[in-house]
Amino acid sequence: MYILAFETSCDDTSIALFKDNELIAMDTKSQIKEHNITSGVVPEVAARLHANNIFLVLDNVLETSWIKIEEIDYIACTNEPWLTPSLLVWLSVAKTLSKTLKKPILLINHIKAHIFANLLERKLDDLEFPSICLTVSGGHNELYLWKSLFELELIWETLDDSAWEAFDKVSKMMWLSYPGWPIVSKLADEYDWTYKKIFPLVLLEKNSLDFSFSGLKSAVKREIDLRIKENETQELSAHDKKEIAFEFQSVVIDILKHKLFQAAEKYNIDSLVLAWWVSANTKLKSEISKLAQEKWYTFIHPVNNTFSQDNAAMVWILAYYEITNK
Repeated sequence: MYILAFETSCDDTSIALFKDNELIAMDTKSQIKEHNITSGVVPEVAARLHANNIFLVLDNVLETSWIKIEEIDYIACTNEPWLTPSLLVWLSVAKTLSKTLKKPILLINHIKAHIFANLLERKLDDLEFPSICLTVSGGHNELYLWKSLFELELIWETLDDSAWEAFDKVSKMMWLSYPGWPIVSKLADEYDWTYKKIFPLVLLEKNSLDFSFSGLKSAVKREIDLRIKENETQELSAHDKKEIAFEFQSVVIDILKHKLFQAAEKYNIDSLVLAWWVSANTKLKSEISKLAQEKWYTFIHPVNNTFSQDNAAMVWILAYYEITNK
């Protein structure tokens, strides 16, 4: 059984080809360089870049795999949620292939696929149900109750920005590049002083699972402006950038960790899952893992950071389980 999977819901053009449960070929074309110019993803620009890259990536996958496109049994592609212009590019191509080849097409939920990415490097038996799953990306900051393989219930989300968006905006405040999470995290890791907690821990009330990062962003902006004024300079010193990055990331990690364990206690669940970009943050994974061990909780996340990003393999894994569990 050959499955051709497409992922183009935002700014990465990714295609993967699997035979049964074995990866034959995968190619991903990133748009980060182009979106760094505008400090964020512009939907129309992303769609145009997808259109430019689409057949190049597809040709690379087919040439690498030595598989003829006529041999494909199923086509799987993301259809929601995310940037409509980007989705339309691949939906049109995938549907055309489906009709031309007379092969079935599976429409895959992007968020669900990220959660299923945890199954790319482990067996289904390694999962425990129910679990509490934390997902964070550019537009999402959510907690899910993963009841069974195909049953996910959204139990809470952010009131404003996601943690990822907060990283992007703090990066921009400090005149750094896009995306913000990797570069701010790198600066934070270079700071080796004490955690002073100069920024507020937002919405840590016992009975609230709300996420909110707008107040934290405002606090960071005030701190940056204050230091620039005090130092009578036009921008932050290297030390100040590292300290602010460290303090900011520490607060975000405290909030995400607190809410994840708070949800687990509320629902009396001892199994935790990370998905999406948040699962690539080494510090967050370490903090959650440490506390999970203390509480005797199980904790899983994608082992390979490639599968924390947008990729076609995660689309395949969800499609594979849907096909084999009919």
